[in-house]
Amino acid sequence: MKRLLRVSFDILVISIVPIISWFLLGIILDNNLINIFTLTYPLQCLMAIIVSIFGVGANICIYRDKNKHAGDNGIFYGVIFSFLAYGFIVINVDKYINFMNMDINIYKTFCIYSMFQIFFHTVLQLVLTKLYYKEKNKEANKITILFNSINFITLISIALITRSQFITVFITIIVMFFMDIIIIIKNIEKIDFKINLKNCFKYNSVSFSINFMFFIIYLFGFSNSFQFGEKYIIAITFATLVTDMQWDLTDSVKTVAKVDIVKKKFNYSEHLKNAIKLYSLIILSVLLMSLIAYPFYKPDLKIVSIFISLHILDFMLGPFIEIKICFLQLEDSAFKMTSNMIIAYIIRTLVSLTPTPFCTIMGQMCSTLYEFICTKINYKKYESKNTILKKVSEEVNV
Repeated sequence: MKRLLRVSFDILVISIVPIISWFLLGIILDNNLINIFTLTYPLQCLMAIIVSIFGVGANICIYRDKNKHAGDNGIFYGVIFSFLAYGFIVINVDKYINFMNMDINIYKTFCIYSMFQIFFHTVLQLVLTKLYYKEKNKEANKITILFNSINFITLISIALITRSQFITVFITIIVMFFMDIIIIIKNIEKIDFKINLKNCFKYNSVSFSINFMFFIIYLFGFSNSFQFGEKYIIAITFATLVTDMQWDLTDSVKTVAKVDIVKKKFNYSEHLKNAIKLYSLIILSVLLMSLIAYPFYKPDLKIVSIFISLHILDFMLGPFIEIKICFLQLEDSAFKMTSNMIIAYIIRTLVSLTPTPFCTIMGQMCSTLYEFICTKINYKKYESKNTILKKVSEEVNV
């Protein structure tokens, strides 16, 4: 549980600093800026796609393929790919904002900043993933605190002093660029440019597939929902603000489970018990944040209650899905689990394209129920198969 909380702490800091930052920027500069959080939300899924291959996948290669420099090589290639991907979106920022049905004149400057911020956090996550697999969790905590403290202090202090969107964005980007450079230099040991991308994908194909589908879902789903007007944009932004950090925290369950699985230290009962504790804290935090934030945004109570209630139901099912998926992918069949997840997220994507402002949350619940049923069935099959093999082995030995 202690290790789970350490990883959760890093994710908490990385998630909550942007939330608080957008909230304060809305007060200091322009109250419309809070909507930047949902405007660029799909790009967080792009970050997760990159980390799933060049972070988690690459570090699993260290143990499965005996490639001791795979983690460092993953950081190198991940940074290059991230720069190209986010750079392309920045160049086409006007088209992106138009696609999301929002105003270019209001959101352009800080939309660009948000894209740079996500790029810098992608680099940070690649480094942190390497540290998790080396079990240097304390070091990861220190880097997370330092990086996000400097980011927050720079952004808010410059905004308060200048009251200028351009100056605030420009100075903060420069500061965070040099922070990323320092973190990379201090945490890369050796790059030999050798990386097996096929295995990087194979070892974390479920997460890659999930995050790719998330990108599609939120890109088209939010664009669809935002067409229904301001009260739905505010309600969606509110629900996203009070649950996004918590959804990010659930990644710690998968991170710790995968580390123990590849190191042959996995105990399902222990992981499930710890996951239930974490998810319980997450649900309480959603309720608390909703009560605190409601007076500031005053979203439509009926609309936002639907979103929050369904998120909480999803959190309740989470512990019984995520750990089994991690185990089955690495110990049973990566292809089978990836296929199941792709089907789940195809369902989610199709529902997210329906002409209703609740399309994204409806799609989310449909996919969760499908995952819950399929994962339970596959895990039981795995246990039955292993029980039979164990009995046969004992009979042969006798």
